[in-house]
Amino acid sequence: MPVDIQRIEMDQLACWRIRNGAAEVVVAEQGAQVLSYRQDEGTPIIWLSEEAAYERGQAVRGGVPVCWPWFGDLARNPQPIQDMYRSSQPAPAHGLVRNIDWMLKRSDANSATLEFACNTGDLPGWPHAIELSLQIRLDQRLHLTLNSRNQGEVPIALSQALHSYFTISDIHQVAVEGLDGRAYIETLEDWQQRQQRGDLAFDGETDRIYLDLPPTLCLRDPGLNRRITLESHGSRSAVLWNPWVAKAQRLSQFADDAWQRMVCIETANVLDDMVQLEPGGSHTLGVSIGSSSL
Repeated sequence: MPVDIQRIEMDQLACWRIRNGAAEVVVAEQGAQVLSYRQDEGTPIIWLSEEAAYERGQAVRGGVPVCWPWFGDLARNPQPIQDMYRSSQPAPAHGLVRNIDWMLKRSDANSATLEFACNTGDLPGWPHAIELSLQIRLDQRLHLTLNSRNQGEVPIALSQALHSYFTISDIHQVAVEGLDGRAYIETLEDWQQRQQRGDLAFDGETDRIYLDLPPTLCLRDPGLNRRITLESHGSRSAVLWNPWVAKAQRLSQFADDAWQRMVCIETANVLDDMVQLEPGGSHTLGVSIGSSSL
């Protein structure tokens, strides 16, 4: 059965609702940001804030924002990525494409693709030509594939992430499997490098960059009796994030107690996993997201 694609409006944002049987995704044209994903009428897999605002020029809290051509604070990125940005203006967090309209260009039986073509000078402070596409494919899982192609005449360095927020029952009950023995950067303690022991459970604010990862991570949630599985390609790094109590109170579009119901596992290319594209070269970052009962 081919996917059914409908254009809808969510306050100020034009969006697309994509359905394949019982599976449904909603994606905004602005930033190609997936806003929701569910496989049936049960609990959504992707978390969207109850206080989300659908406004032009502003990223929505939750879903799967596309962070590109850098992740987080530009000053924390490798020097080749910093050198790509040439502006006297402060570099926005998480890059330059979250507030840009992407166009629905093509679809096949099971997918839809949003594209953004960036010519030299189109993005303020980033004088490079590149073509981006995000393919969204629905079957028993949600498959997100972000492709970057260098259309210019000079090499490009970038970092990126599919900044996925996941719905959970209770942050105190869940654990992330697949991280045992892996190195990570503890950004909350002077960016020290450490090593994970066992599964990751949460007992406070978490903001870690995991390196040299296997392709599969799992989010185990006894409260919802499910395991969310992420299978990545084109990525050796991921960011794990939960704001906990104090930071949650400072975040926009975020209820004071929402930290208990969400966690981010962000499929990424960051730090020494950054992407370097020669002229005409391309890179694909992808993640497949599915769930099963425990």
